[in-house]
Amino acid sequence: MERFIVGTGRCGSTLLSRMVGLHPEALSIHEFFTGLGRERRFREGSVPAAELVQILSADQFVTTQMIALGYRAEEVQYPLGKGRYRPGDALPWLLIGAIPRLCDDPDALYDELIAFAARRPAATMREHYLALFGWLADRLRRPLWIERSGASIEYLGSLVDLYPEARFVHIHRDGLEAALSIQAHPYFRAAIALAYGLLGPRTDLREDLRRAAETPPPLWAVGRFWSEQVLRGVSALPRLDRSQYLTVRFEDLIARPREVLGEIARFFELPQSDGFLDRASALVAEAPPPRLPALSPAEQEELSAACRPGQLALGRAS
Repeated sequence: MERFIVGTGRCGSTLLSRMVGLHPEALSIHEFFTGLGRERRFREGSVPAAELVQILSADQFVTTQMIALGYRAEEVQYPLGKGRYRPGDALPWLLIGAIPRLCDDPDALYDELIAFAARRPAATMREHYLALFGWLADRLRRPLWIERSGASIEYLGSLVDLYPEARFVHIHRDGLEAALSIQAHPYFRAAIALAYGLLGPRTDLREDLRRAAETPPPLWAVGRFWSEQVLRGVSALPRLDRSQYLTVRFEDLIARPREVLGEIARFFELPQSDGFLDRASALVAEAPPPRLPALSPAEQEELSAACRPGQLALGRAS
């Protein structure tokens, strides 16, 4: 069975993937797809090994530049300055977060994974990814894998194309709070500025990214960004059988972690494991303080209007 956790940015999916990763038989794969080249990561047809290696080893240029500028985030797990790469180097996307979360020597595991990919016969991307995830599961002695990438709800349709029989857990958070968390994150600030042309005439990319990271985008932009991710994902749901899709609210996971995680474990058919739910539930801290009350009534109205399409799609508004 293929298993995926999907959600928007800043929705709690990182916490959930860390929780399921405490199951002794589950390999939790973080941030695998999002930073791979959009044009090729899900491309159709037969893909030779040389092209697969190119896709896997490419850096995500904006992320590389943000790291060079000194901006850090939880998603950046690579030991910069201690491993092979330094800030400013073209750091392969898989070394940003996926591989470092799996082992203490990410350079070595990455080299092994790329060597395995280079020996693959030509195949579809579906077959390549299944082989790669299976190799990682065998290498790290975990019988099953669960993939979770930030903002992955926006390409849920592509995941369904590749894995029409997979199971998906969709975790979502109140759109206004998710959007305000997105607004505070330097990497999302850069993504929004580039997506909506908020920087004006482009000059020097590095300076543009610095300005974007230091400038909170307007509320309409962060609300629209969040809503558009939700709407793209929800549009793929009619192609899934109801038994393939489980919706989880971030607020419920925080309030009742053992109960909600137990439901997820049953949905993903994780084997019974003594102490798993207790260990995983212990990762949950207090709910993050709400940001919305700090806004003026006019600002709250602006953000609510921008988030409303996504809130309606998730059943969070009427």
